[in-house]
Amino acid sequence: MAERISILIITYNRPADLLELLINLGGQSGLDEVLEEILILNNASTEPYDEVVNYVNTHPQIKAKYILSDENLGVAKGRNKLMQMATGSILLNIDDDMAFTAPTDLQRLAALFEEPFFKDANTGVITFRVIYYENKEVQVTAFPHKMYEKYKSNPRFLTAYFAGGANITKAEVMKKTGLYPTDFHYGMEEYDLAYRILDAGYTIGFDNGVTIAHKESALGRAPNYKKLQMQWINKSKVAWRYLPFKYFVTTSVSWAIYYLRMAKGHLGTFFASLWQIAKIPFIEKRHVVSKKTLDYLHDVEARLKY
Repeated sequence: MAERISILIITYNRPADLLELLINLGGQSGLDEVLEEILILNNASTEPYDEVVNYVNTHPQIKAKYILSDENLGVAKGRNKLMQMATGSILLNIDDDMAFTAPTDLQRLAALFEEPFFKDANTGVITFRVIYYENKEVQVTAFPHKMYEKYKSNPRFLTAYFAGGANITKAEVMKKTGLYPTDFHYGMEEYDLAYRILDAGYTIGFDNGVTIAHKESALGRAPNYKKLQMQWINKSKVAWRYLPFKYFVTTSVSWAIYYLRMAKGHLGTFFASLWQIAKIPFIEKRHVVSKKTLDYLHDVEARLKY
């Protein structure tokens, strides 16, 4: 029997994309059987969402609740808020500029945890195939393995992390592991949660039976030095918290080099970030994952050095 899904959406200044997503979700088959609710958090947008609100109010079959935040909570705190409100046994996180590509996708996701491959592996999170909306090519940055060429043809596999904007998670998992780290405003929060999920005895999986189209440009988004800074600091925090010390060193140094190459200047921010990272061992607690979890990470060929 399929589980019931709570769909969690954070939106910021993309009312047209969100409206298209809601219409897309309304066209999914078997909504009464698999859909528990759609929870939408408007993360303090400055653009009007009148059409979205009107659609929610006039289409009760999508079971949507629209929540307006008076401050931008960021990605991690925003997702935490929605997960705490959700009542479904499965939580589906999806970005507001995405759309499913087949009318049976939601039904498939509702049954996926019960398929033997994932059930036998005690999988707690499953991410799925993401393609670019404009050209239908796979979005490699949303593929949950760094060895893309080796794993791209695998219909399903176990892995070390998941795409934050395209995944299903068992609600029971979050009760055991806790939510996303609240000190991460942007970037790498999935890695922090992933290590806790793995250390709690669950696995993380990928399945290509569902494809979701993402309206992000296939050219990618231009690097933003502030976002690069947050990613660098947060990934270093994650390495310190959960991995052997050598990976904290390699992660911090590798990301420092990457920041210099991609940020193209902003040396003041570079040195300020170095100072923040140097303080991590003195202010952050360590909860290094178990040997069993490390063995799993090596078995699934996780990239741990950076």
